[in-house]
This record gives sequence, structure tokens and C-alpha cells, in this order.
Amino acid sequence: MPMRCKFCEKPAFIKLHYPRMYLCPEHFTEYFERKVKRTIERYKLLKPDERVLVVVSGGKDSAVTAYVLKKLGYDIECLHINLGIGEYSEKSEEYAKRQCEALGVPLHIVRVKELLGHGIGEVRTRRPTCSYCGLTKRYIFNKFAYDNGFDAVATGHNLDDEASFIFSNLMHWNTQYLAKQGPLTPGEGKFVKKIKPLYELTEREVVAYALANGIEYHIEECPHARGATTLEFKEVLNEMEEKRPGTKINFVKGYLRKKHIFEAELEEVELRECKVCGMPSSGEVCSFCRFWRLEEPLDFRVRKD
Repeated sequence: MPMRCKFCEKPAFIKLHYPRMYLCPEHFTEYFERKVKRTIERYKLLKPDERVLVVVSGGKDSAVTAYVLKKLGYDIECLHINLGIGEYSEKSEEYAKRQCEALGVPLHIVRVKELLGHGIGEVRTRRPTCSYCGLTKRYIFNKFAYDNGFDAVATGHNLDDEASFIFSNLMHWNTQYLAKQGPLTPGEGKFVKKIKPLYELTEREVVAYALANGIEYHIEECPHARGATTLEFKEVLNEMEEKRPGTKINFVKGYLRKKHIFEAELEEVELRECKVCGMPSSGEVCSFCRFWRLEEPLDFRVRKD
């Protein structure tokens, strides 16, 4: 006998393990959007009139973030960073364009190879590819948001991402990172506020929401991410979640309650302005300008015709 939706007796679309219930597409969509709305309210992520820049990769998480924020009535625009990783990046950009066209929201595109002369993975360096890719993306989306007067940058990090990141950093006792994680990174000076509206939703729920609402997305994983340790931590957490539903959300909420323990270890770093780009830096030149050997600042201001 087919399972029925808890609320309307229609055939079930998804079985949620935590909380335990079956839902049809309509009631699952309602449940998901209510959870995003509650996350925004609980962690005070956004005010109704704030301008939000959603960083879209072409994948499911950022596409769903943009879709839900638009549906909830927020003033959003999107930014896609083409990382210059061959065919993977070309496909990612195509999906980002289609997603934003379907939503009817402006999409801005920054192409790393055009901007900096090399794509991700093409730089001769001892630094791990994922490390300087993260540095590059964070710098670009923050500076783009700052240059164009956005109040917040939204990313598509979900509960699985956050749980595996916390787990990984606990295993290595990276207290500096543990002190700064969470659904909200407040804005300060030239740092624009960062928010994660999908913070309490699992990857499985995000996939189901995309499916229920006809959101197309790029399913290929970045070729440089293969073998990343965070994927191994995700597998361990998935096994634990299967045995004990609710493990991930309870782990993340427990971390948020105890985060102040790690904050005590934060080193006071005096920030100054980078002498190349003027953005905050702990040294004379910020790590982005130093890595890419820039001699003049990048200007992301969008020209209004």
C-alpha cells in the first residue's frame, strides 16, 4: 500500500527521517520554505528591505537558495564566478544563466581566467587547489557585494556542509575556524554580512525541493574536489544519521551552543587596508593580492546604463 502525506492523504513524495513523516510535493515545499523562513528569523539573517547578493554556482544548493529567497519576497541579484575549470565551468555558467532567467533576477558573471590570467588549477603553486579557490571566491564575492552596495551575501551551504566542516575542524582542532562558523557572519567595515539560509536543511531535502519545484541544476562535482577529506566526513555523518536520525542537526545546534568556548581562543588581529586593493588585510598586502600578484585593485562596480 503506497504511503500517504501526513496532511492531505495524497501519495507521499518524500519520507522525512527527522522529524519522521511522509509528505506530498506541496506540503514538503511548504515545510522547506517554512524552515528557511524560521532560520532567517531565528538567526536574524536578514531584514525585509536588505539587498541580497546570492552566489550561484549552477548547482542545487545555490539555485534553491536563490529560488526560495525570491519566493519569500527578498530583493535579490545573483553572482556567478566562472572558475575557468574547462568544460565543468562552462556547463556551470550555462546552468546559472538558465536558473536566473527562470527566476527573472539579474545575473552578474565574473570569469577568473579573464580577470586574473589563469583558471583555478592552472596556477603553479604549492598551495592546494581547493585552498586558493576558496580564497579567490570569498574575495570576489565580498568585493563585488561591497563595490555594488549589497547588504548581504547569501551562499547555499546546507546542514550536511556545515556538520562535516565542524566535524573536520574538530578532528584537527582548528579552533580559529571553529570560532567563526555559523549561519551568520556579521558585516564589519568592508566585509559584507554573509548568510546561509539553508543552514538547517539537509542535502537530501535540498535535492527533493529542487525536484518538487522543477529547478534544473548542474550535477557534476568539481574535478578538484575529488578525494577531499570533507567528503569522507560527510560519509561518516551520513552513516550516523541513518542509524540515529537527527544526529546532524543536533550536532550543529550543540556546536552553536558551545561556540563561545572557541571564541575565547580567537587571536586579536589588527586589520589594516591592503596597499594594493584597499580591502581589509592583516598584513601590508592582503592574501588575495599577494597570491595573484596584483599591482592594482579590481573594480567590480556594475555600470548602470
